Amino acid sequence: MIRRYAPEDMAALFSDEARFGAMLEVELLATEALANLGIVPQVDAAQCRERAPKIDADFVADVDKREAITNHDTAAFVDIVQQAIGAPEGAWVHYGLTSSDVVDTALCWQLTKAADLLLEGSAELVSVLIRRAGELIDVPVVGRTHGMHAEPTTFGAKMALFALAAERDRVRLARAREAIAVGKLSGAVGTYSNIDPAVEDYVCAALGLQPVPATQVIARDRHAELLYACASVGATIEHLSTEIRHMARSEVGEVEEAFGVGQKGSSAMPHKRNPVLSERLSGLARVLRGYLGAGLEDVALWHERDISHSSVERVILPDACLLTLYVLRKATGLIDGLVINAERAAKNLNEGSLGLVYSQSVLLTLIDNGMTRDDAYRIVQRAARTSVETAQAFRAVLEADEEITLSEDELNVAFDLDRMLRHRTRYLDALKDLKP
Repeated sequence: MIRRYAPEDMAALFSDEARFGAMLEVELLATEALANLGIVPQVDAAQCRERAPKIDADFVADVDKREAITNHDTAAFVDIVQQAIGAPEGAWVHYGLTSSDVVDTALCWQLTKAADLLLEGSAELVSVLIRRAGELIDVPVVGRTHGMHAEPTTFGAKMALFALAAERDRVRLARAREAIAVGKLSGAVGTYSNIDPAVEDYVCAALGLQPVPATQVIARDRHAELLYACASVGATIEHLSTEIRHMARSEVGEVEEAFGVGQKGSSAMPHKRNPVLSERLSGLARVLRGYLGAGLEDVALWHERDISHSSVERVILPDACLLTLYVLRKATGLIDGLVINAERAAKNLNEGSLGLVYSQSVLLTLIDNGMTRDDAYRIVQRAARTSVETAQAFRAVLEADEEITLSEDELNVAFDLDRMLRHRTRYLDALKDLKP
């Protein structure tokens, strides 16, 4: 991932140093487990831990040089570790293991830590959406279906629905964390042919992972589940961002992204305040969906293992985690600082709609007064078309229509915004049990 979209705390989890550090810890724990079984002398296991190399840039460079000879990165890693520890103790490193025992378990350990960061970011987004929902529940705005004026809603209702969606994403991330918090040290095809299952149990317990049956590799549907959770986060944030982009358009003007001191919206046009962050988040969601497709392709491997997934995962798993945390944090800031233009929203709702947002209320009132639904629909539809074509207020057109015999009081009720939104707090009720 390019630095622009790489949060430092997440990037640190996927550095070469972090990757080799995780692999080294798996190797050392395995050696300790073997010592507990009496296979490795306790003193040798202790020496392996004591003389273990420092995982830094020099170590990474040494592994790279060795890999140029071995053409096998894990073998190169083991060679450098054994060399640093020295003989005879170093010979116990990687005893009875296959590469995937170390690589897969270390990767799952890294991904579990990454999922913890994602869960924190997800909870923060849910929290800010809940807060803004409460702040804006009484601020009306025209609802739109098919991009057209429909009936009134409130900004708070919109925020509440996005909070519920973000919470579902958080739950998916939690499930994905559970699915990926696993490990295996069961040998070349997963049969424990040269390694005792107790080693797997010991190593996984030390790392906070669950031992799972496997072939040579951990099943990749687990990794795909994490990628799906990331893609789902992106989809929710894209939905949110798309809503903001539409509402920020000049002819709508109901919201604005926060605009900082010294910020420039355009290099050419000083008046511009573009929804650039919303556009960025919408675009990055496409990338997250692409990672999911590649992850699903990785599920079907040949027999007990091939490495067609390996090169893909080196790109998509770190990048998906990095990008998901990035969009979560940016979306949280976007919502926290979102400017609501309540007056413009009210103008769009009242003057801009010509009152057509109350058409269903008028329809139902006519039905209540004994008119058939089809007749009432035809009359209201005709009045609405007249209102649009003549730019007259919908209510005025209704009052002039001889087929409509509604009283002033009945029209007042039909055109009552408070009545339309009287159940708006139900959205907040749905948020009460959320504990992000």
